[in-house]
Amino acid sequence: MMGLLVVATSCSDGDNDLEPVPDEEYSEEWYAGGVNGTVFNATARAYKQPMDPVNVDPTLYRQFMRGEEIAGKSFVSAGGTGYSGLGPVYIRKSCIACHPSYGGHSKRVDVFDTNDSRNGYLLMIYDPASPTLALASKYFTGMTQTRAVPPFKAPIDESGITLKWMTYVDEHGNKYEDGTPYSAGTAHEGTLIYPIVEVAQEAILFDDFDMSKHAASIEATIGIYGVGLLDAISDEDLRAQYEQEQARGYAPGRIGADIDETGMTPYPEFDGKHPGRFTYLCTRATLDNGPGANALWNITNVTRPDRRYHYITQEYANVMSQDADVQAALGLTAETILDNLMSRELEPEMTMEDFDAFMVWHRGIAVPAARNLDDPVVQRGRDLFYDTGCTACHRPSWTTRANYTPLPALSNQKIYPYTDLLRHDLDMKEPGRARVCRTTPLWGRGLLMVTSGHTDMLHDLRARNYEEAILWHGGEAQELKEAFRKMPREDRASLIRFLESI
Repeated sequence: MMGLLVVATSCSDGDNDLEPVPDEEYSEEWYAGGVNGTVFNATARAYKQPMDPVNVDPTLYRQFMRGEEIAGKSFVSAGGTGYSGLGPVYIRKSCIACHPSYGGHSKRVDVFDTNDSRNGYLLMIYDPASPTLALASKYFTGMTQTRAVPPFKAPIDESGITLKWMTYVDEHGNKYEDGTPYSAGTAHEGTLIYPIVEVAQEAILFDDFDMSKHAASIEATIGIYGVGLLDAISDEDLRAQYEQEQARGYAPGRIGADIDETGMTPYPEFDGKHPGRFTYLCTRATLDNGPGANALWNITNVTRPDRRYHYITQEYANVMSQDADVQAALGLTAETILDNLMSRELEPEMTMEDFDAFMVWHRGIAVPAARNLDDPVVQRGRDLFYDTGCTACHRPSWTTRANYTPLPALSNQKIYPYTDLLRHDLDMKEPGRARVCRTTPLWGRGLLMVTSGHTDMLHDLRARNYEEAILWHGGEAQELKEAFRKMPREDRASLIRFLESI
């Protein structure tokens, strides 16, 4: 091993696994989050560390720690505490309930139970006949709520949601070119799986909603470390990447604000101003309007000065205001209940000071450094990753823009997220609503087992390891999957070792 030892960890963390900083060929690549956004920590807390510029600034550090506390606490419906405001309906009680260990995906589960700490799945109800797989937004919010604070009732009763894991056999009989079964030597040798989600009609609150004309799918929560660095990539660089891939026939038009006649947009924009880069569907373009800023409100329904209204549908408010049980419990008329539910002037339940602290935490979580890049096996895997063409979508590096005002220390950082931040069609069996999906950033994923105790991957966690994730790559990536299938066993292992190291 090479070089000096660097300590870049939170002073609240007592178990650090220091990694050597290299000084040879791959030295730059070890800094996955750039010099200012990387921590050399490979422990169970690797996804929870503040970036060094946050760590050394007393004000930012205090805000970071307060933001981490907000993300880790469960909100309650009762008033009078710093975590009041849950409901009337909600998806989870806290950020940690969706993002175990804050970084990696949640764990694949067999039962949809939002009280299960492993289950970070979000439920989507959509119209399968729509070209854009439009959400059933008249009745349900974008991420379907399955919990309620009494006397209110959830739009869907979770006991009526069934997850079925189906087996899949590809055109090669789940075998490599050399005859070796997929995932050889594991408990799931020779198998691939995918989920089917069923929702019983009787589990739905709305009498006039016909589930037989709709479909349901699940999406796992996405890792949140390093998102400040992704936010710091310039719009111009994202547009250039999009146009470059369009020229090669990759990443055909993706969802956004301006839908064309094909049901897709010619440009992956969320708000007509900035290219989308967050969520599986690239529906969020900036971190200030991104998953965390929205989720802190819509997952819990906790109001704040800039969101003084509930995340509910008009149809839900109509049904609840007419519900005799709700009227009796609250002692209010239907008109008053409806006005309260749909008010845009509710009392804020979270202060902007706390929200700003949350955003410092959200923006300031560091990326774990790459590991073992000086290992000859890993270097062989790196060569295969590049030579096979994986970088066509998993673009290795970006340089953040010159003036990133929310956190200036993240400006001009060369980072290695291994993503183009664009959506691609992998032609998976039963992909659900994520028919086309953003390229997952690969940085730090090799620590999933250490931080989370599993290696479940892809948008619905159908892949149980890196190997299966690659083997689910069809569509735009079909040639790359075939190249992997035809590799000698040692080369397949080397490629996976590289993925585990970045």
